[in-house]
Amino acid sequence: MSRPPQSQTFSIEGSSGRLECILESPASAALIAVAVVCHPHPVHGGTMQNKVVHTLSRAFSAQQMSALRFNLRGVGESEGVFDDGEGELDDVLSAVDFMRAQNPGSPIWLAGFSFGAAMAIRAADILDVAGLVSIAPAAFRFFDTKPVQPNCPWLIVHGKNDELADINETIEWVNSMRPGPELRIFPDTTHFFHGKLVDLREVVKTFIDKNQRGKL
Repeated sequence: MSRPPQSQTFSIEGSSGRLECILESPASAALIAVAVVCHPHPVHGGTMQNKVVHTLSRAFSAQQMSALRFNLRGVGESEGVFDDGEGELDDVLSAVDFMRAQNPGSPIWLAGFSFGAAMAIRAADILDVAGLVSIAPAAFRFFDTKPVQPNCPWLIVHGKNDELADINETIEWVNSMRPGPELRIFPDTTHFFHGKLVDLREVVKTFIDKNQRGKL
């Protein structure tokens, strides 16, 4: 039986002040990589305690990776105020800088859910990352941006019955990219993946296994 990951709560410095964080690491074995996981829209109640965000963190830690989830500016104990996606991108970059400083030379992955997925996609477009996982990315809902395609293995997971992020928009976006990211559509699934979190975790673990562990 696998042991639960070790969890640490602390803060790091961002451009708007302190950012509240939780770091989950495997209980044993050497790390193969590290990850930063981004939460949903702060204005609509998104925090690092979101169940999808927690599921992503557990998927990474189950694959011998440390996962940092954190509250964006103005959420929980994090300082600052909501900045319509611009300052939040800076927060993601601060989290990545912290993980790189703590784990020099380790491959780094980015992941996020909804608004957090959009932030992670933007960060992956300007950083050298080993992989990207986007859950219900809503890339065009929260800010006006052209499609981007980060140069790394990329998984998008979307619920077919998503009531907040348009599945057809996501399909059109994926089809506009060559080669496109891997797209997994969950049937009978809404935006928050109610009742599908175990399935989501396994899909993410499989993708990590293929694209990170497979390189070892």
